[in-house]
Amino acid sequence: MSKRRPATEPAVLPQSLELPLTGVDSHAHLDLNAFAEDLDQVLTRAEETGLAAIGNVFLSPEAWQTGKSLFANRQQVFFLLGIHPTDARAWNPRTRDAVARAFAEDPRLRALGEIGLDFYWKDCPPEAQRAAFAGQLALAQTLSRPTADGSDRREPLPVVIHSRDAFAETVAMLQEQGFSGYPLLWHCFGGGPDEAAALVEKGWHISIPGPVTFKSNDRLRAALRAIPLSRMLLETDCPYLAPVPYRGKRNEPAYTAFTAQAVARELDMEPAELWTLCGANARRFFGLPDIIAT
Repeated sequence: MSKRRPATEPAVLPQSLELPLTGVDSHAHLDLNAFAEDLDQVLTRAEETGLAAIGNVFLSPEAWQTGKSLFANRQQVFFLLGIHPTDARAWNPRTRDAVARAFAEDPRLRALGEIGLDFYWKDCPPEAQRAAFAGQLALAQTLSRPTADGSDRREPLPVVIHSRDAFAETVAMLQEQGFSGYPLLWHCFGGGPDEAAALVEKGWHISIPGPVTFKSNDRLRAALRAIPLSRMLLETDCPYLAPVPYRGKRNEPAYTAFTAQAVARELDMEPAELWTLCGANARRFFGLPDIIAT
């Protein structure tokens, strides 16, 4: 008979893993109401845990316009912006122009995303999702971002993909629009070795979320060895998908440490080594400037 941990005993703190200040949470939603009361404390815990940078994802131009001021004094937070597939009916010429203006105005916007297809939720028609996805992919190909060194050179704007119950069609649309070999990150990967290998074959990056720590998720853990270490990133997708030992609780960037620990264990690596490697991959992928790349 196993012993239960007393309810009063605190869970392990992410700071206790003593990771270096080299990590990156590539995907967070810190502008949502879940963090309205304690955002400063959340960001402080993230830094104490070893996160040098966090990517905050704005899900509309309006969210970016109103939410960017939350991070005015937190330069370790960089931005992503895109129309989520479940909000695809919001995509129209006016929204397209607003997204394009945002990228022209704000150098902290480092990628277009999260965009893609989601056929799990049934409240947004697939045809609307396909139209919004195709439109945003076309827009990404017209945009660029500043280089990390602050020079006048520009680089292709990366895209970050959301795909749920739509893997084959998402990949097919990306191929059709010429995105093989393009700087692309598959957010919140939840597939197995075959899916991972297919994404790697296209030259894309893959972000590993908290569910890799779930006891029943053998398939995702098996996929880790199909991903080159140079293509792997880490994320929380907070406030969702908290890893063990905080599963079922509000997720936050500091908990990326537990994801790194689980991935490192599976790959027979030291957590600090995996943490630093994935952080460096994220900084290269997003072209983060030195002020963020601590």
